[in-house]
Amino acid sequence: MVNPVSRILHDVGLAAWFGGTLSNAVALNAAAAETTSRADSGAVANAGWDRWTPVNAAAIGAHLVGSVGQLAGNSSRVANQKGVGTMAVVKTVTTVAALGATAYARVLGKKIDKHGAVPVTDGTTPSAATPPEVAGAQSQLSALQWAIPALTGALVVISAIAGEQQRSTAVLSGLVKRVTG
Repeated sequence: MVNPVSRILHDVGLAAWFGGTLSNAVALNAAAAETTSRADSGAVANAGWDRWTPVNAAAIGAHLVGSVGQLAGNSSRVANQKGVGTMAVVKTVTTVAALGATAYARVLGKKIDKHGAVPVTDGTTPSAATPPEVAGAQSQLSALQWAIPALTGALVVISAIAGEQQRSTAVLSGLVKRVTG
């Protein structure tokens, strides 16, 4: 049986991780272009991401604690109900990929941040005057800004499927299929 606190931590943490990174990709990075100078664009994007980082870290931590709690609470289902083990593996691999992408994005963000207010077009688009190291990091962040919400969005979908597997009819059907082959 899954502790309700684990489910809440899992869901709220994942919602913040997904929603925050999607919002920053859609709004913050683009809004940085609205400043009056190219140098300010980089500073604004850096400031926004620096403010988001501790919230994102807390969201990811809550999600991971909740995920471990859910896995522990569902350990017998994972072992005995057909399809649940596969779903758990897919979810774990997707989580690791999202964590890796998020960590790498933070490394790139810190690389950009250490250069201070450099001229950029927006949060992920260099200008002609952007230093090469910053431009390279921005190019990678341009893809990661969408990869992270895609991966965390996939986790939302996988979690919904996992929830469907907990319905009593799915549990009974899964156990029967496991026993009968």
